[in-house]
Amino acid sequence: MIIANIAEDRLDPLRALLEAMNREPGVVDPHNTLFPFGRFDRLHVARFLILQTLVAEDKVSTLPAAPPRLVFLGDCDGPSDTFIAEMAVLAGPQLRHIFGHCDAFIGERDSLVNWMQAHNTEPAANYINWRGRTVLQIREETALHEALSGELRRIVREIGRDNPRAIRQRLLSFVEREKDAARLTLTPAAPTPVDWWMKNLLHKLGVPLLLLLLSPLFLLVSPYLVWRLRQLERSDPESVDRPPREYMRRLAALEDHDVTNPFSAFGEVKPQPFRRHAVRFFLWLLDYAARHVYNRGYLTRVQTIHFARWVILDDNRRLLFASNYDGSLESYMDDFINKVAWGLNLVFSNGAGYPSTRWLIKDGAEQEQKFKHFLKRRALPTQVWYKAYPGLTAFDLARNSRIREGVEVRQESDEEIRQWLAQIQT
Repeated sequence: MIIANIAEDRLDPLRALLEAMNREPGVVDPHNTLFPFGRFDRLHVARFLILQTLVAEDKVSTLPAAPPRLVFLGDCDGPSDTFIAEMAVLAGPQLRHIFGHCDAFIGERDSLVNWMQAHNTEPAANYINWRGRTVLQIREETALHEALSGELRRIVREIGRDNPRAIRQRLLSFVEREKDAARLTLTPAAPTPVDWWMKNLLHKLGVPLLLLLLSPLFLLVSPYLVWRLRQLERSDPESVDRPPREYMRRLAALEDHDVTNPFSAFGEVKPQPFRRHAVRFFLWLLDYAARHVYNRGYLTRVQTIHFARWVILDDNRRLLFASNYDGSLESYMDDFINKVAWGLNLVFSNGAGYPSTRWLIKDGAEQEQKFKHFLKRRALPTQVWYKAYPGLTAFDLARNSRIREGVEVRQESDEEIRQWLAQIQT
């Protein structure tokens, strides 16, 4: 995530420049001349976003207005520093033109890579639907599914459905022929770097150990924390009025051009130190869970999110939430409210104006209309949004991976074979 303040007189020209990347509002041209997203074969999703408060929070705001900022946010395979270098190589002049609308941008001879690295901001929490699944893997598995689906229909017309083992053998032979002809490829997964594996293991073991060591201190101070929490819950003001209709129409015009949508929301953290420390702590726990527990298609019980990140800005005073999800915004919010309202409360109840909670996890997001109004008031239009595999949901990606697994690991029973064939048909 690269973020920089926009120069005072450059906001409107920058907005027009970003919108020029789109074929129509909400639909990017992946091969546009300003930033050719399609040339980056490690890039899953990306967005250019103008970060500013657009709907007033007069009831709850305690901060002076933040200057408008330009954000480039991308989820990519591999290390971020190598991707930033790749950006400079493949789109250096274009990026200089775009970021040239920001305050104190560098001169022509200065390093664009160094500038982007200096403005790169790490998330407080980051969710990846399926850690380790690359863009290349997604495209190869999609091609495999499409090829097998057509061949399965042909085989069924020829020999019927009664012999699943014979059907499977013919499909596997078909895959081998297509691979030999270079019409299909199934690239083996790259080995996990040893240093990354070691760091990940230390993180997986270290966080629970640290919490265990600190548990006596938590028990000691818990009466005060509970008292302070309930005191704030009774006094914190809400800001849950219905957003202006014209603003909602503006946001809706950018949605539902694909099965997946972007969502960007920006708001203040409540001013009390208790709340600022709480949001940091719960995002730290969320990041741990997303990294080690919810890394195979689920964020608790929600299965529709491809990527999401929570970024704390302005010295713990503001929070940016950015996600990529399947379906409409209404279904997205309903999914969370119905399945994990308590999880929303843990983090977002520390946001200024959030619907009142009880004991941190009760009420809050359970108050459906209040929560939806709160979230929509802080939603931002995403000026430019790119997805490397349009038309594919998180369910599609998981199904395609299971189909590939069935090619590489043979099923033993007829029932398992039928289940594999059924996935090819969907």
